[in-house]
Amino acid sequence: MAGIRSAALPSPRRPDPPAREGDEGRHGDLTRLWYENVLGWPTVPGVPPRLVVGVRFDVLDVPAEAGGAALERLGGAARGFPVALQEDRMRLLIAVGGADELPGLLEWLEWGGLGLDLRALGEGRLMDAPAPWTAGAGPDAPRGHPAAGRPGDGRPDSPQGAAVWLRPPEPGREAEASLPTLSAMGTRSPRGVGDGPPDLVRLVNTVATQVHRVRLRRSGAGAAVHGVGQPLAFS
Repeated sequence: MAGIRSAALPSPRRPDPPAREGDEGRHGDLTRLWYENVLGWPTVPGVPPRLVVGVRFDVLDVPAEAGGAALERLGGAARGFPVALQEDRMRLLIAVGGADELPGLLEWLEWGGLGLDLRALGEGRLMDAPAPWTAGAGPDAPRGHPAAGRPGDGRPDSPQGAAVWLRPPEPGREAEASLPTLSAMGTRSPRGVGDGPPDLVRLVNTVATQVHRVRLRRSGAGAAVHGVGQPLAFS
């Protein structure tokens, strides 16, 4: 997590005392109900519960430092689509089918032969489900409560290392409408032309660039420590 400068990332949290097994199961059931009933996203039971990928969304899984830098580079073009964080990995939700497009996109963008730490999760994969309720709002809050039914950054008693939303999904079909896709260029959102989902090509290229820069910077730092060559410079 060191070196991440994105204001969207949560501050490091102290380890929490382990929850009782019954509490974990109860929170997991409530989490699954929220995703299935409010978003219509299929889930798999467990501790933690998991979201089924490839049905309503695919995922770009990237190092958190590179993902945060990519979101900063994209600026306003990166706003709107859901982003989750778990330990040192960032998960960017993209439109269904995007995972299948990733290898071809990387080749087309001339990133294909570099072995980047950039993965796509599609049909048949799972991701841990971040707790959907806002911090400070009890999971038993009624549906009409101002803090109920709104995703947030996890419960204050979430265990260290649990998945959290940096940018939560909006309830209903709005979540799918916000996802990056190959056909996003020139799309119209309620705010106007060109203000819809970001283009998947631009997102992948920006993320790949930042993954490569992080790797080069770390390699350069390691070489400098061992007295090998010169540290690499970046614009």
